[in-house]
Amino acid sequence: MKTDDLIAMLATGVAPVDPGLAQKRFQNGLLFGGLGAAALMLTLFGLNPNLPMVAMLPMFWVKLVFPASLAAIALLLAQRLSHPGVPMGWAPAALLGPIVLLAVLATSVWLQAAAQDRSALLLGQTWKTCALSIALVSAPVFVAVMWAMKGLAPTRLRLAGAAAGLLASTVGTLVYALHCPEMAAPFLLVWYGLGMAIPVAVGALLGPRLLHW
Repeated sequence: MKTDDLIAMLATGVAPVDPGLAQKRFQNGLLFGGLGAAALMLTLFGLNPNLPMVAMLPMFWVKLVFPASLAAIALLLAQRLSHPGVPMGWAPAALLGPIVLLAVLATSVWLQAAAQDRSALLLGQTWKTCALSIALVSAPVFVAVMWAMKGLAPTRLRLAGAAAGLLASTVGTLVYALHCPEMAAPFLLVWYGLGMAIPVAVGALLGPRLLHW
């Protein structure tokens, strides 16, 4: 077979790659994963019955902005890690911003509180179940995000899995926050942080197995 014939044969039926494929896969993944997380949260926990009242408090919005800001950065990081050779850029360092701000707020609240009140600030009412509940609600998002990444071309599989876990857990935390009665910054820093860390660890562990191609 001549070289020209081989090239013609290999080129037959080749379609151009959709430049918006990655964005579409992540949009679909987050849409269906988020709906699954919401359905799971409503089924297992339900909305906070005091939601209209607590929504008027500044700390309620802090509770939402914290995972939302991390989710935005995690989405960028997951998209970059879905393609070979694309640098992560400033995204990993940017993750520290929301964490540091919440840590400063939590430390300030802790230091200003009376000694007898500090235990309640840290443990709240739900410390025994909060982290695992966040991880559970994040599960549908985790599956959907892994599906989105699997259809692309990740090569740094452990990092990609961790980024998928972070994106899933931050979206799951946003959904869970609509049920959670806790408002204290020390509680949010420790138990929300732990809840988000669980899917990150699971993603890093399973990434090489689930994302290989």
